[in-house]
Amino acid sequence: MDILEIMKKRHSVRSYTDKKIDEDVKKELMEIIDECNNEGHMHIQLCTDEPKAFDSFMAHYGKFSNVKNYIAIVGKKEDKLQEKGGYYGEKIVLKAAELGLNTCWVAMTYSKSKAMIKVEKGEKLICVIALGYGENQGVSHKSKSIEELSKVNGEMPDWFKKGMEAAMLAPTAMNQQKFLISLEGNKVRAKALTAFYSKLDLGIVKCHFELGAGRDGWEWIE
Repeated sequence: MDILEIMKKRHSVRSYTDKKIDEDVKKELMEIIDECNNEGHMHIQLCTDEPKAFDSFMAHYGKFSNVKNYIAIVGKKEDKLQEKGGYYGEKIVLKAAELGLNTCWVAMTYSKSKAMIKVEKGEKLICVIALGYGENQGVSHKSKSIEELSKVNGEMPDWFKKGMEAAMLAPTAMNQQKFLISLEGNKVRAKALTAFYSKLDLGIVKCHFELGAGRDGWEWIE
């Protein structure tokens, strides 16, 4: 299955079965987490067989049930931590989907105090990603059009269109899609618009765009 098909099939899931994550699957998840931590200087952690973080009023209010596994997005405090967390977290989410697991980005509706997460001095926990085998596969959401989410003067190159098709499938908080991607020559600018968690969302969107467009022939404007 190619990456765009994985993106299309992956939806947020809040209710999970009791099926444990196989050791071989855990090993593959740890490999991608280690890659992301090394590349991004992050401290992302895999927490398994740990139900306490989602055994709270907030978790039930968020309609989460039977969440016993999660990925903690932790990194050094810096201006771009939210964006980096979204970027690397989504790489792991897509790998999890490839391995047959379901996921859901969770910003608030879990208990930080009960979670089994190591946050060292100078680090910050951004959010967690619920993980496991879903009771269902979730549902797709309506997306804004390419024209609403991008700005291109003249004809849109094929690689940019493929990047946008992938970006349109990126999960965003409350499905708000508060981002704008513009093309300037062979340079691409991705901007977070004003909204809750839009910087985290921007990292997720940039991850999708890169995977759709490929990395050759263009570069980001930072």
